[in-house]
Amino acid sequence: MSKKTIVVCDHIHQSGLDILANDPEVELINAADEPKDKLIEEIIPLADVAITRSSTDVDDAFLASAKKITAIVRAGVGVDNVNIPGASKQGIVVMNVPTANTIAAVELTMAHMLSCVRQFPYAHNNLKLDRVWRRQDWYGTELKDKKLGIIGFGNIGSRVGKRAKAFEMDVVAYDPYIDPSKATDLDIGYTKNFDDILACDIITIHTPKTEETIGMIGKDEIAKMKDGVILINCARGGLYDEDALLEGLRSGKIAMAGIDVFSKEPATDHPLLDLNNVTVTPHLGANTKESQRNIAIQAAENAIAAAKGIAYPNALNLPIKENELPDFVRPYLELVQKMGHLCAQVTKSAVKSIKVTAKGPVADYLASMQTFATVGVLTESLADQVNYVNAEFVAKERGIELSNEVLPNTSGFTNKIAIKLTTADTTISIAGTVFDDTVQRIIEIDDYMLEVEPKGTMIFFRNTDTPGVIGDVGHILAENGLNISDFRLGRDNKQQALAVVRVDGQVSKKVLDALASLDACISVSYATL
Repeated sequence: MSKKTIVVCDHIHQSGLDILANDPEVELINAADEPKDKLIEEIIPLADVAITRSSTDVDDAFLASAKKITAIVRAGVGVDNVNIPGASKQGIVVMNVPTANTIAAVELTMAHMLSCVRQFPYAHNNLKLDRVWRRQDWYGTELKDKKLGIIGFGNIGSRVGKRAKAFEMDVVAYDPYIDPSKATDLDIGYTKNFDDILACDIITIHTPKTEETIGMIGKDEIAKMKDGVILINCARGGLYDEDALLEGLRSGKIAMAGIDVFSKEPATDHPLLDLNNVTVTPHLGANTKESQRNIAIQAAENAIAAAKGIAYPNALNLPIKENELPDFVRPYLELVQKMGHLCAQVTKSAVKSIKVTAKGPVADYLASMQTFATVGVLTESLADQVNYVNAEFVAKERGIELSNEVLPNTSGFTNKIAIKLTTADTTISIAGTVFDDTVQRIIEIDDYMLEVEPKGTMIFFRNTDTPGVIGDVGHILAENGLNISDFRLGRDNKQQALAVVRVDGQVSKKVLDALASLDACISVSYATL
């Protein structure tokens, strides 16, 4: 067997290099110190697999030279500098290393929390830099008996919770996508009411960066918080609205903030740096020796597995090769993933089961449909932590039942696919088909027959089927500056109706509350695709 060439584009811990160098089936090229133009033009064409970090952009130029590459391993969590769609088109699997820095991020969160309550950085500077000994200036508070609100209770958030309990804090978690027992089994409170989090003494956020979570703590949320609240963000920049955060810190509404991440980095001239009630670090979440060693080892092992074609751990894409998939199947895979994502956004609750059914020739690819549907559902809560390779394992880990079934095709459509999502709170079923080879449409939502293009921002308004409802909905949307781009209505035999309203713009809580206040409203939600 000929050796596979693995190119390391950026610096990684020596432990990872040793693993690569000691594998007899691998030819290692350590190009971390090579000029980028030489790397792209001369070295990348030799690679079967590449390991990158933030210093090397996997852009069009990189991919154009990647003639032999079958996989790219991003040694870390973030893949902002990787052109994943471009890699997919070339049949290149993109993988990351999402859990190697978990403990580092957890401990940094605790460090910021302690720094905020005791103002260690400022006391340190006052003594060491100013040579002033004034103990009376540095009265802090204790973590003991303080209420900590944790937003996002995954690998990092749950471990922060455990450590906070050791400090005898009163901890409450908010994460609508987990089973409450994940928190309660740790003697940690669980809430579905976000206002419970806003009432805490200290709030820390540990969610992926998605459309739902960007700016989820803004001016309105801060206004509801306790005077003197402490906010921590060691997750992703932009989860806190930085303008609102700045205003809250200046006014004193927020006593202290511990920030490791910013919307735009490097943030060397950010106005938050001018305040004396902020502790800041330059995105150090993964910066421990242990974390760097773990990242390098996992990256090396993943690269070797990929080079040998054994496995693609933590793959973030599924390369689709033209000769391996019939043309008519691709739009159905995309559609079922969209339907899964839509279901998750509408329900916003812990997932119990995902069932996919298919009718017609597309049923021959039902296993792939199940994978894409599962990724669609779980992406809402896990973002890039779930992928086409690990979806089944992630679902199993969360106790989610996956099933699929081929049904006789009596639908009148050549092909029809459907997904049924059962959560802790409700069940939703969505069916769809593809017209003219590429035109994707949702054709059923629960028992309502309607035709909807799965695109853009959609409001789902279920109501009693009484006169004037459509006008009331339109009036509320117009009052809030939302233009209706499409309006589809389905009715059942129980004098109820479901309207799917596509709008231009963002749907706010104010809009949802106004729609929910209508007498005819049974339920209202929205999703964005």
